Amino acid sequence: MAEIQGQKVAIVTGASQGIGASLVTAYRKLGYGVVANSRTIAPSDDADLVTVAGDIADPETSHRVMEAANERFGRVDTLVNNAGIFIAKPFTEYTEDDFATKIGVNLAGFFRVTQGALRLMENQGAGHVVNITTTLAESANSNVPSVLASLTKGGLNSATKSLAIEYAARGIRVNAVSPGIIKTPMHPVETHEVMGGLHPVGHMGEIEDIVNAVLYLENAPFVTGEILHVDGGQSAGH
Repeated sequence: MAEIQGQKVAIVTGASQGIGASLVTAYRKLGYGVVANSRTIAPSDDADLVTVAGDIADPETSHRVMEAANERFGRVDTLVNNAGIFIAKPFTEYTEDDFATKIGVNLAGFFRVTQGALRLMENQGAGHVVNITTTLAESANSNVPSVLASLTKGGLNSATKSLAIEYAARGIRVNAVSPGIIKTPMHPVETHEVMGGLHPVGHMGEIEDIVNAVLYLENAPFVTGEILHVDGGQSAGH
C-alpha cells in the first residue's frame, strides 16, 4: 500500500498491556500510525493501529510485523523494542527452557525486528530505535537474582551504543530506556511496598515514567547512543 503522506509510523513490541499498551496509546495521540505486536494482542478497529499477534521470538512473527508496517503504511519511523521476559531465579536454578525463552524474546526477537526496521529506515534516511532494558543489567542487586536479565538486556545496552554509532551518519538514532521496577500487571499490588524499597527514592516507578522517557527520546534529535535510566536512583547506588 502506498505511503500515507506526512504520517509517521511506530512499531511497538510487547504491546498488549502495561508499558507497551501505554506506548501504543501515546504514539497514536501523537498522530502516528502504529503496528503493535504481542502474543495475545486483540484485533483493532482503529484504521491507523495494526495489531500483529505472535511471539516475537518466532522469526515468522518478526516477518509479519515488518510486512504489516510495509503494506499498511509503507514506512517505519520508530521502533520500540519493549517485548521482554523477566525470570528472577538463583543462577543454578535456571533451566534450559528459561535460557531458551529469554534468548528467544529478549535477543532473537530484538535482532530480527530491528534488522527489518533498520533496512526501511536506511532507505528513508531517517529513523529511531528505542530499546527497553533494565537497570539490573548494570546495577546488580542480591535481592533480585537475575543473571539472564543481565545477559540479555545488558546485551541490548551494548547493542544500543554500537548501532547508534554504526547508523549515526545515516540519520538513524538508537537509544535505550533502562527502567527500575515499574508498577505493571506483572507485579501484584501486595509486592509494591517491598519492591519500592529496592529504590533509593523509596517507591516503584509508574508506567507513565517510562512512556515519558521514550517520548523525550523521540523528541531529542541530538541524542543517540543514550541509556536513559528511569529507575528511582538504582543506577546511582543503593
